[in-house]
Amino acid sequence: MKVFDLAQPMRRGMPQSPNHPAYQHALVRRHGDHVRAGGGSAANDIVVLGTHVGTHVDALAHVSQDGLLHGGVVAADVQSDAGFSRLGIDEFTPYVGRGLFLDVAAVHGVPVLPAGYEVTVADLVAAAGGLEINPGDAVLVGTGWSRLFDDGPAFVGGTYGVPGVGVDAARWLAAREIAVTGGETIAYERIAPRVGHASLPVHRILLVEEGINIVETMLLHPLADAGVKEFQLILAPLRLVGATGSPVRPLAVLP
Repeated sequence: MKVFDLAQPMRRGMPQSPNHPAYQHALVRRHGDHVRAGGGSAANDIVVLGTHVGTHVDALAHVSQDGLLHGGVVAADVQSDAGFSRLGIDEFTPYVGRGLFLDVAAVHGVPVLPAGYEVTVADLVAAAGGLEINPGDAVLVGTGWSRLFDDGPAFVGGTYGVPGVGVDAARWLAAREIAVTGGETIAYERIAPRVGHASLPVHRILLVEEGINIVETMLLHPLADAGVKEFQLILAPLRLVGATGSPVRPLAVLP
């Protein structure tokens, strides 16, 4: 079988939303710091990061609207310093099922969509190319943006925005009763130039209204380069009790 690793590498200084704590990694015990009888030694490290840094899954507790989470749950009733007693990432059931890659950049004949481009329903229909989207599928939307991961300012798109799914396209995906959806940018949805993350209507639609988890900062351009559209997706975030998200290493598996 062929396996595509859909997670971006995690390293200090990698691009991320400024709203979240940065990834930090340090080797705190080096070989030779403690030597066992017989000469053996072990090294180990410490990692600190926000739960929405790197390739990650948004829990349904991540976004509220007018004080309410998905299903009308009152956010104030279920949140505390220890996290969320409901709708945290620990409630996400590991996903093993049909994945579809809708390469919108390829529809437009470019490797990377322009900054600030809004992915439309017509784009998704064209990218599907006749493939039917079934209830319970996982739909990954290709913008080519993961090709810019090593250029932090461009990837974050603070001035010029980033491409992503628009409101109408999000509702179209939700109407197909998909289980989860993902994209290549830190915000999944379209971010307009010079607007930033002040408004995230697609997050509201998917997480709050529809109960559909979002995967962000995915490494999807290898699927585009290989012409892959359909695969088995394995998606298992960490069981961080009460957390609003978790790092994840998605795998696309082909026979």
